[in-house]
Amino acid sequence: MSEEKTIIAESPNLTILQGAKRKNACVVQYSGAKLGKRYPLGEPVNVIGRSPSVQIIINEASVSRQHARLVLIGDNVVVEDMGSSNGTFVNDARTDGQSQLKDGDIIRLGTVLLKFFAHDNVDSVMHDKIYRMATIDAGTQIFNKQYLLDALDAEIKFSRTYGRDLSIIYYDLDHFKPVNDTYGHNAGDFILRESAALVRTAVRKDDILGRFGGEEFVIILPNTDARTAAELAERIRHKHETFAFGIEFEQDGVKKRVDHHQTISIGVAQLRPPASSTKEFLEIADKKLYTSKQSGRNRVTI
Repeated sequence: MSEEKTIIAESPNLTILQGAKRKNACVVQYSGAKLGKRYPLGEPVNVIGRSPSVQIIINEASVSRQHARLVLIGDNVVVEDMGSSNGTFVNDARTDGQSQLKDGDIIRLGTVLLKFFAHDNVDSVMHDKIYRMATIDAGTQIFNKQYLLDALDAEIKFSRTYGRDLSIIYYDLDHFKPVNDTYGHNAGDFILRESAALVRTAVRKDDILGRFGGEEFVIILPNTDARTAAELAERIRHKHETFAFGIEFEQDGVKKRVDHHQTISIGVAQLRPPASSTKEFLEIADKKLYTSKQSGRNRVTI
């Protein structure tokens, strides 16, 4: 039961870039090991603490097992201490009863800081410096590797608990090094950024797109089987094959422009045995990507 509650708390966190239909208020962690982690307030009562049975788990020594709770009352959220050892503070003022939160308030539990975002202002979390620093890849403006790993781990748990399909698309850009060598690293950065933007036009609102490293990218596809994932992968491949990346560069002091066609190779995998971990699931998709590379590139392997 404790694992189930943790999954419920984690799952809404996976759709922030695409925007869920229901915009819950949330808190973002401002200190500790999970700096920048976002906790949507999806339950009427959201208990914060170290216990695995609470909705918001913060495993820090200064936080009690059941430290405080965030209670939704209409469109308002109040915070209430639950007899914690180190107390609960709002903007450095200790709260003994219930304190109504205002957008931007800082909650302190022991040494851990959380910033509150009201339900009508949750879009501003995407512009929050701490959140972006911890979760967004600066070069492509999509999720970074650590966010992808955390999200995939949560989705695997959710998939196994509820018997829901889960697939991933793992792809990278073909012959990308010659782009940097020929046109310069600014051109390479431009293609990475534009490629990510191109893929974002194809993925669905619940899909999670992130940069895994270099020119490698991963898309997490909740509630999706391999056949549907392969169809999406083929659409993404075709978009790249037919899209002209207008590269501007300088050669011998002369400014030039060229339409570059950048293909991608893709591996698709669905969560099934023998995959027993996030690492093994990614390795299976990576092997499919490698097959696409070895088979001539610009193709999808499932």
